[in-house]
Amino acid sequence: MTRRSWFQVVGAAGLAHVSAAQPVTRKGRLKQSATRGCFGKGRTIEEIAREAARLGLKGLDLIGEKDWPVLKQYGLLPTICPSAGHSLTDGINRKERHDEIEKPFREALIKAAAAGAPNIIVLSGNRRGLPDEQGAENCAAFLNRVKALAEDKGVTICLELLNSKVNHPDYQCDHTAWGVDVMKRVNSPRVKLLYDIYHMQIMEGDIIRTIRANIQYIGHFHTAGNPGRHEIDESQELNYRPIAQAIVDAGYTGYLAHEYSPLKDPIESMNRAIEICDV
Repeated sequence: MTRRSWFQVVGAAGLAHVSAAQPVTRKGRLKQSATRGCFGKGRTIEEIAREAARLGLKGLDLIGEKDWPVLKQYGLLPTICPSAGHSLTDGINRKERHDEIEKPFREALIKAAAAGAPNIIVLSGNRRGLPDEQGAENCAAFLNRVKALAEDKGVTICLELLNSKVNHPDYQCDHTAWGVDVMKRVNSPRVKLLYDIYHMQIMEGDIIRTIRANIQYIGHFHTAGNPGRHEIDESQELNYRPIAQAIVDAGYTGYLAHEYSPLKDPIESMNRAIEICDV
């Protein structure tokens, strides 16, 4: 075999491998998306979007504005958009910062709507000694300032629940009951919770019962395995298939997004995660 013919054979084998990577058909009762971190390191946004679309995902979470055209190219949505004007530690629970936060947040929401994004994230911020009652009042005050725009644009503002025990010490929106209290104070169909299953497993457990009791206040879900925030397979303590079934049975029509750091092959792990939740 000559060097030229060897490259021709190898090239043909490579094409056969690529063509074998056919789109995966899903039941699709639960619309799924993922964060870019699920796809491991070293992949471009175009490579991630291509694999996400092939595997049957509907979009990608927390993708910046500059990459939205790539998602559109592959038929994907930015399923929850990054926020603006505040951060995880310095959030909307500080009333004195509301004027500073409002303008960039409104601008980000308008851009999200123009891109067809269903959701935009918002964060409470850390307590730093702020009583929970006052923090809830302050968060509700900010959300009441921007809810009319969200309602007009058809974008849901999602206040994220995070754990303050392991990953985000002192974060204020760290229990479902606290988040639901804020939702009741705002009382808008376009202001809901981002229920992160991994984080709430750490803080509360009792995941399925909590979801069923509060589904009307939940606008988006995140997944990850616990402990470790890795794959959602049988290597960890959460049983995601009945969780996904409970979400669907509750009449939820939004998105469930995978947000974990893979320890195994990222594409195989992603495929497995989607299978588990494709009830």
